[in-house]
Amino acid sequence: MNSDQNNPKGDGFRIRLLRSINDTVKRFSFSERALFIIVAAVFVGSTLFLVGSVSNNFSVNVPDKGGSFTEGIVGSPRFVNPLLAISDADRDLVALVFSGLMKSTPSGELVPDLAESFSISPDGLTYSFTIREGAKFHNGKPITSEDVEFTITKVQDSALKSPKRGNWDGVIVEKIDERNISFTLKQAYAPFFHNTTLGILPKHLWKNATADEFAFSPLNTEPVGSGPYLIKEIKRNSAGIPVEYRMDSFGSYALNEAYISSLTLKFYNNEEDLLNSYKDGQIESIAGISAESARILGISGDRVEIAPLSRIYGVFFNQNQAPVFANQEVREALDVGLDKQRIINEILFGYGQILNSPIPRQDIIPPDDAARNIPKEERTAEAQKILENAGWAKNAETGIYGKKTSKGVFVLSFTISTGDTPELKHVAEIIESEWDALGADVSLSVFEIGDLNQNIIRPRKYDALFFGEIIGRELDLFPFWHSSQRNDPGLNIALYANITVDKLLEETRSTLGKEDRLAKYQELLLEMSKETPAVFVYSPNFIYLLPERINGVLLGQLTVPAERFLDIHRWYIEKNKVWKIFK
Repeated sequence: MNSDQNNPKGDGFRIRLLRSINDTVKRFSFSERALFIIVAAVFVGSTLFLVGSVSNNFSVNVPDKGGSFTEGIVGSPRFVNPLLAISDADRDLVALVFSGLMKSTPSGELVPDLAESFSISPDGLTYSFTIREGAKFHNGKPITSEDVEFTITKVQDSALKSPKRGNWDGVIVEKIDERNISFTLKQAYAPFFHNTTLGILPKHLWKNATADEFAFSPLNTEPVGSGPYLIKEIKRNSAGIPVEYRMDSFGSYALNEAYISSLTLKFYNNEEDLLNSYKDGQIESIAGISAESARILGISGDRVEIAPLSRIYGVFFNQNQAPVFANQEVREALDVGLDKQRIINEILFGYGQILNSPIPRQDIIPPDDAARNIPKEERTAEAQKILENAGWAKNAETGIYGKKTSKGVFVLSFTISTGDTPELKHVAEIIESEWDALGADVSLSVFEIGDLNQNIIRPRKYDALFFGEIIGRELDLFPFWHSSQRNDPGLNIALYANITVDKLLEETRSTLGKEDRLAKYQELLLEMSKETPAVFVYSPNFIYLLPERINGVLLGQLTVPAERFLDIHRWYIEKNKVWKIFK
């Protein structure tokens, strides 16, 4: 019951007051009435301003649900499946549609996703998880330990040929009950925890697909997961290939429904088509554009976000094919004599960092700012001094360095092999010109990427190789530098062998404490720096074009472009103003 009902005299009092004011105003002269109106207006305006100021001082903007945006990507999705995803287009959709037991954050930490809780045995061999109560797939079906067991068993099936199989090889999966599951390793392996971010498949939809049928299932392009977004509509071209996915936020997502209600991904054949679509206003956001395009768009005022990529690019030496690289002074002189900042400026337009180690993580190896400012003449002179102090001399006619030894005459001559992508080719051309100016006879061989991988890298048929390596979020360098990985399918493309380094690589894998692992990496890098096993050149940035209206974007350091979506459920477009005490 309201106050006037409690006090019947209330209405009568207000009516008499208003009549009295009205009668008084009517007796005002014209000038008095005008003055009264002005004073009243000032009073009302001041009151509103005061209320607004108080509200602004005591309130804040907070994310609100709603809004949508459209992003363009180069590529075509084929396997929107966490077990089979091979392309950036695949992985982008997997990151949005699927979720795992654990989730990586932009800061590099691991947090529970589908898992409610977890534990690791003191010996580092057993990882146990409890699935969140009420966890659901996009179709409303509950997520149980059977789904997790099914997913991992499929990954381990050699007939399926999953790119993730190596992460789970030899791991024993034990389903304890409907919500609890454990994984047991043969030996402690600290990076294993990151493997539990693998997206979980719904067993009830996939259980009848054999290994031979798995890759051909329509579920690979019409996926059902449990991630922050569920697929609402797929548009295909005349050949039936998906060219557009429209997704809505999933209300039952384990880490709370995403603020942005709708997200559309459009797929293009090349960057030119992508940029034209952006200029035409068909898309608002672009992922992974080239540095040159980013420079142009940045100058025009577009919002360009960048994040370090966990990738290293360098020149890897093959002493077996080019014995000249067996000389430590040669490897050191080539490293000192290369102007890496020139590559950052001319090819990456500043979207990258100089690299002097096999680790792209700046929190472990801070950037060497002093090395950027050494003039080219000083750099070349220092490199030549290193060679000459070791007995190398320039041929008066050719200008090429040579060295007489008991085994004969070494000539500083070799070929650099690389891929035919514009970035690889252009960087390799700068490296060739820099080392030619130093006094080396360098030639360049450029191969189509598939040919390079299959016929050059795998059989180790190169003098020197300019190429890139993706260093995983778990920072496991074993596959790249342990002596046991020198032959295919190992990734030790420098054919590097060092007993001390081997031991440290093995220890980092079994060391669970983060600080202890980092200490071992420092020791490892110090040992490797004594030998210059490769010339590490740069680590690129991931370049992301976003509309200004999208807030809350935190990228961190990315392993693959799809990791830009790690925190997408926290991005927002709409805002709401609330008082601070209610935040």
